[in-house]
Amino acid sequence: MRVRLNLTRLAVVPLALGLVVVPPVGTAAAAPDPRDVRLSFSRIAGGLVQPVALAGPRDGSGRLFMVERRGTIRYYRDGRLSGLYLDIRSRVYDGGDEQGLLGMAFHPNFRTNGYFYVAYTKSNGTLRVARYHAPNHLQWSVDPATEVGIIEVPHPGPTNHNGGQLAFNRDGYLYIGTGDGGGGGGANAQNRTLLLGKILRIDVNRWCGGRHYCSPTSNPYYGHASYRHEIWAYGLRNPWRFSFDRDYGNLWIGDVGQSAREEIDRVPDGTGGWNLGWNCYEGSLRYSGGTCLSGVTYRFPVREYGRDLGGTVIGGFVYRGSRYPALRSIYVYGDFVSGRVWGYHNGINSQLASFPGGAYKLVSFGETEGGHLYAAGYDGHIYRIAAYLR
Repeated sequence: MRVRLNLTRLAVVPLALGLVVVPPVGTAAAAPDPRDVRLSFSRIAGGLVQPVALAGPRDGSGRLFMVERRGTIRYYRDGRLSGLYLDIRSRVYDGGDEQGLLGMAFHPNFRTNGYFYVAYTKSNGTLRVARYHAPNHLQWSVDPATEVGIIEVPHPGPTNHNGGQLAFNRDGYLYIGTGDGGGGGGANAQNRTLLLGKILRIDVNRWCGGRHYCSPTSNPYYGHASYRHEIWAYGLRNPWRFSFDRDYGNLWIGDVGQSAREEIDRVPDGTGGWNLGWNCYEGSLRYSGGTCLSGVTYRFPVREYGRDLGGTVIGGFVYRGSRYPALRSIYVYGDFVSGRVWGYHNGINSQLASFPGGAYKLVSFGETEGGHLYAAGYDGHIYRIAAYLR
């Protein structure tokens, strides 16, 4: 039975943007149920230039970093938006709609070593992952001259499907999302001799063979004569945003579809080598003309939806904060085209909200050290997410 509140006591939330009357947080049901929850969005910052990613260091500062596609990074702290934390516009190519500075992740030991990582596209289309260094983790800006190249993924031809998400899991390894090379219907994601259409897993704390990383020996194709040792999962079209459940380490991927299905994939912690389908399958549907491998187990999404509900899935986070008990354990994600925001848990899916401003705005979710959730609008606005029982 789902919890219902006495609505005689209401909280009024200014949405920056209009007034919304919603019930306050109460005691959540024993089993999380997305149908019990509603989300609201409070704008905390505006005026950014095409923000595409959000990242939070676990350094005690409570900052939320905002990645702008043009090649700049700023951060929000204590009600204020910083100046430029990093400016690498001279190195970033953003000529195509899906090119630019695309992702950011902080080393688990950022507070002491000052390392963070970004992914951006170069003028030849190549996706480059690079490391930067902040001598003091609290400093206001970082010198672009501290860049160290980590890995590059060639991406010739079409300018779309670049991926660019970066994240560390609790194993200490850096995970990198790459698109399938762009265009429509390409088979690169099924080709394990290429790094396109994959989730890569690398060890940035060691150097191997003249490279600024090593492939962990526990990677599924480590030591294989032909397949790339960096591959962790494959069969992805454009894993624009993925995240790890901070409690259990499970990998949640929002993989953007071709023309019929958007999908959410869940890969258990420590499980490498999964084939997530593309381009043999789009979601759980066979893709006409796709490349299907023999002797391979295809893994289907835990959640998929069609063009009646949206057109570009934006992967989010499993909420693990303490502020909103009703939301805990629910995976929050959305869609760029429709602006719908959903919650998913154990087979139950429910729309939790519509993103402020409507369609073609929601571009990324973010999580801070305390487990608070945020969302970025491509129109330059950043929002804090709150949860309430319906």
